[in-house]
Amino acid sequence: MTFDTPITRAGSHCVKWDMMQSLYGLSPDEGLAMWVADMEFRPPQVVQQAVERMAAHGVYGYFGDDSAYLAAIQWWMKTRHGWDVAADSIFTTHGLVNGTALCIDSFTAPGDGVILMTPVYHAFSRIIKAAGREVVECPLVLEGGVAKLDIAGWDARMTGREKMLILCSPHNPGGRVWTAGELRAVADFCQRHDLILVSDEIHHDLVFPGQKHTVMANAAPQVADRLVMMTATTKTFNIAGAHIGNVIIADPVLRKTFANKMNAMGISPNSFGMHMATAAYSPEGAAWVDDLMRYLDGNRRVFDDGIARIPGLRSTPLEATYLAWVDFSATGMMEGEFIERVQKVAKIATNHGTAFGTGGETYLRFNLACPRAQVVEAVDRLTRAFADLQ
Repeated sequence: MTFDTPITRAGSHCVKWDMMQSLYGLSPDEGLAMWVADMEFRPPQVVQQAVERMAAHGVYGYFGDDSAYLAAIQWWMKTRHGWDVAADSIFTTHGLVNGTALCIDSFTAPGDGVILMTPVYHAFSRIIKAAGREVVECPLVLEGGVAKLDIAGWDARMTGREKMLILCSPHNPGGRVWTAGELRAVADFCQRHDLILVSDEIHHDLVFPGQKHTVMANAAPQVADRLVMMTATTKTFNIAGAHIGNVIIADPVLRKTFANKMNAMGISPNSFGMHMATAAYSPEGAAWVDDLMRYLDGNRRVFDDGIARIPGLRSTPLEATYLAWVDFSATGMMEGEFIERVQKVAKIATNHGTAFGTGGETYLRFNLACPRAQVVEAVDRLTRAFADLQ
């Protein structure tokens, strides 16, 4: 299989395609699904083979002996990110939204403030509110269309009720790869305001050529006593349906608190996810990711070049992730108008920027992890939908 090979997902209980009609009024026959952040690609063959071995065995019992699984995580983090991880610091959750919710429940109390650097991944706000905590928005600022930190502005917003900051690194939806200096600035901010720092690094393998991701644990070891790291195979290898992720905590006090919460919730791992993750974190998986990023880089260039030719649209420079963040403000249109053109005229389902919080009001997010022909088609549709601006 190559990344150019189309795979029909409609009718497979796929959220992205099978919920598009009810949520966007677009049938899979006419619409392009570019919203949910999963890929239109099969995972590497080594992952497929792991699932096939399970199916051939035919008994799907409880998973035990996680030594190979833990060793695979340690190998990946060391070889791909230069990060030494102790096996006893690794917890396995049902994905990182679940991991984030467990962190909120473990380290904050109802009524506490949880800080988000907005615009940011929409699920964070949803679970913070559902847990009875307060979302505290610390907006990013734009310099030349690139998201930057506003530490001084954030300092001024603090009231003392804030107990946690959730960092998205690399950033979704802005596609920023934070520099080591920026990460240290965030860590210093958390120290200054006595905040637990949860670093969600689910996109840390999806970094484009010429960019370098630094894990927060390496960038700011001085905050190890307040740092919770979160990583996963799911976004990297397109196995989100396995619902598996890792919460990695070096500090023994924080680790005990989190372990108690896991035990109280009765959480144990999904055996399919454990086998898939173990297989993915391998030399074969690494080679696949390298090929993937070269392909996605091509998609990014095609999309950005096309958007640049449409007056009033601007695609944010993408350093990581496969999620293009497009600004429609220069069209002069209200949000409802440009959404209608994209959705009803171009017939493309995207994520609406307002869902990501303050700063997202004039944006839409497009998923570029699909065969290149679909990216070309999306650009053509957008060009026609906004033809009167040419």
